[in-house]
Amino acid sequence: MKKIRTPAEAKAWLQFQGISVSQWCRENGCNQSLVYEILAGRKKCHRGMSHNIAVKLGIKAGVITTRPGRVSPGARGAASLAGAAA
Repeated sequence: MKKIRTPAEAKAWLQFQGISVSQWCRENGCNQSLVYEILAGRKKCHRGMSHNIAVKLGIKAGVITTRPGRVSPGARGAASLAGAAA
């Protein structure tokens, strides 16, 4: 089993790899502000995208989830408007 990293160790790992947080986010399709929250230790990473980010960074043991997260109100509203127009 791989050793679980602390958020500080994950940040040091990124620096060791020569990868900025921004670059890592682009390569992994993650929200940059969420990654900074996780690396600062302000997110618990229980579910959803924060869980996936923590697993990818080695901060948490687990598997990457493929279940969709919450649908944002804007996206839901656009879908209902499209349905109403049809």
